[in-house]
Amino acid sequence: MRILVTGASGFIGGAFTRLAVNAGHEVIALLRSPASGVTAGPGMHAVRGDLANIPTDEIAGFRPDVCLHAAWITTPSVYLESAANQQYVEWSLTFVDAMRRIGVRRFVVLGTCVEYDGGRGPLSEAVSPIAPKSVYARAKNALRVALEKQAHATDIELCWARIFYPYGPGEHPERLCSSVIRRLLKGDTVKIMTADSIKDYIHVDDVASALLTVIEMRYAGALNVGRGEGTRVGEVARMIAELMGKPELLELGQESADPYPCVIADAGRLFGLGWRPRVGLREGLEAMIKAAA
Repeated sequence: MRILVTGASGFIGGAFTRLAVNAGHEVIALLRSPASGVTAGPGMHAVRGDLANIPTDEIAGFRPDVCLHAAWITTPSVYLESAANQQYVEWSLTFVDAMRRIGVRRFVVLGTCVEYDGGRGPLSEAVSPIAPKSVYARAKNALRVALEKQAHATDIELCWARIFYPYGPGEHPERLCSSVIRRLLKGDTVKIMTADSIKDYIHVDDVASALLTVIEMRYAGALNVGRGEGTRVGEVARMIAELMGKPELLELGQESADPYPCVIADAGRLFGLGWRPRVGLREGLEAMIKAAA
C-alpha cells in the first residue's frame, strides 16, 4: 500500500512511518526540511513541503492509496491555547481538498481525546458528549465536523482517530514521562500537582500499530486510540521514580485543578478490528529510562 504521511518527523507520525515501512508498505513523507530526521530508503520517500506549501505534482506522481494526516502544533504549554490551531484547521481543509483532487480517497486524521467532555466512565465514540474546552480541542473538533461533511458530500473515506495519552521515545522533553525522567536524572525534586487525575496512557508504538491496523482494515468513522485502561498521573510518576531508585525525590499533590480529571477510552471499536496493545506501562517506562540514562 502507498501511504502519504504528514507530520512524519513528529512523535506519532515518525513511529507510524517506521512501522509502516517495516511492514512492507511504501511511505511518502511530507517534510519541511531534509534535516527532519526522516531518511529516504527502501519503501521510504521524502518530498519537500508542508501544509501551506503542498508539492501536489510530486505527491500525485507517488499515487497514494491513503493519507495519514498527523501534522499539527503540539508543543507542551503552547499548543492548547495557541492561535496557530485555527491556521492548522484551514491548512488541513485545503490540503485534504488538494489531495482529493489528485485522486486520494482515504484519509486517517488525528483527533484528540480532549474533544470529549471528560467523565468517570470510559469515553465512547457513539454516546459520549463532545465538549472541547481548549482552543486546540475546539480546532480539532471543527476540522472533524468539516471533514465529515465533506466525506458525506463526496467520495472520500474518513477515519477520525482520537488519540488518548501517548508516551514513549521521541516525545517532547516537557511531556510528563520525559520531564519526570529528565529531572530525576539531574537529582531534582519532582512535584506532581494533579496526581489524582486519571489518564489512558498508550505507548507510541501501540498508537502506530493501531493506526496501521485502521489503514489496513479500511476503517471509516470516529475511533478511539487508547488502551481502555486508566492510570493515575501520580502512579505513573511514582513508577518512574521507583524504577530509577529515587522515590524520595517525588512529591505528589492535588493543588491545581485538572480540566480533564478522568480520560479513559472505550476501546471496543479498536479492539473489534483485532488490535491489542503490546507495550505495558512498566515495560514502556523502563525502556524510556534506559534510553535516557
